[in-house]
Amino acid sequence: MSQKALLALCIALLLPVVSYLLVKNLSYDAIKMPPRFFAESINEKIVQGKKVSDTIWHRVANITLTNQLGKTVSLDSLNGKIIVADFFFTHCGLICPKLTASMKGLQDALKIRDLRRRIDISFVHFVSFSIDPERDSVSVLKAYADKYGINHDSWWLLTGSKKEIYNFSVNELKLALQDTTISADFMHTNRFVLLDRDRVVRGYYNGLDSNSMSTLAEDLTLLMLEKDKRRKRKLF
Repeated sequence: MSQKALLALCIALLLPVVSYLLVKNLSYDAIKMPPRFFAESINEKIVQGKKVSDTIWHRVANITLTNQLGKTVSLDSLNGKIIVADFFFTHCGLICPKLTASMKGLQDALKIRDLRRRIDISFVHFVSFSIDPERDSVSVLKAYADKYGINHDSWWLLTGSKKEIYNFSVNELKLALQDTTISADFMHTNRFVLLDRDRVVRGYYNGLDSNSMSTLAEDLTLLMLEKDKRRKRKLF
């Protein structure tokens, strides 16, 4: 990723923080948060004489696979973290290197923001699922990760059962609904998926488009600022 593109991502990560600080003492609702996708049910109840709707959103299920260090890992171990996911394979010579470069740009931009202590990047984890797990062994993924300067602690390259990975992409991340060009036989897509701390889908983004990646950076920062009713988090 070029220095210009990296700078644009850094700016995109900073703008929501500035907006948050400006309205912090006014109204949290003044910030337009990324939408939630895929309502599973809507419960209605009466609160103080008024009908209130409570939407139950689709929560992405857990999946257990093997990362580039040969460790068995699962989404459950990322409980409370925001996840950015994509799909790739190491032998791809077309879009995958560009997708990896886009993800690397986010990784580097977040690192720069963390060094300036604007946001706490420990709440973010990147996950890249191999769609060719038979050839993408642990050693192959490790070499690929080293080639692109991937931080093993905050970015997993995952391999495992092809059936499980494809089922996860279709039935949990709902990618076939967002990218009609993919097929059940070859899950090749340029889409990045953003999951919040509850593993609810909050956005889909074109990893090949700089404007879309800037939007992802902004939405990612907003989710890091999003109120969590279950626990208090210090971000600044």
